[in-house]
Amino acid sequence: MALHKLLVDDFYDTSFTLLAIHCRLEDYRLAYLLNKYLNLNLRRKPQDLDYNYFAASYAIYEWDHIAMDTTWNLVSNICKKEEAALQSSGSLFDNQNTVLKTYNLLPEFKNVDYLIKVTNENQNFNEKSILNKIQSIPQVITSYVIDVDQIKSKDHLIFN
Repeated sequence: MALHKLLVDDFYDTSFTLLAIHCRLEDYRLAYLLNKYLNLNLRRKPQDLDYNYFAASYAIYEWDHIAMDTTWNLVSNICKKEEAALQSSGSLFDNQNTVLKTYNLLPEFKNVDYLIKVTNENQNFNEKSILNKIQSIPQVITSYVIDVDQIKSKDHLIFN
């Protein structure tokens, strides 16, 4: 009897571009500035992305450009959350047994603050032009394209 093996990676579609943004703005401010500089219409989704059994949640903004058949997603790569510390400080009056933990949507890119995922079936997306417009935002430190093939946690980029 023949044995057939299906690999999930064979069905993974990389018809999207992933951009990294380094900046210290709040997510709503960055979404506003991207809307202004790139003529987008990003809106926050009602539900945040939840991973690791609700240990971390990431703000996500989305815009469907119907005429260009393009979907834009802006998602935070960093989630900082206070958690109870497992060790006692030994003090009778110390009630601050909390630790600030940082979770990343893409652990391979710990320094990236935000990710922009542009899903475009037609492949007529001008990355250089978009990066130049993002770089023209004064609060943005840097932005660049991430090679999707080098990401180990690609399943975190499925937003639907």
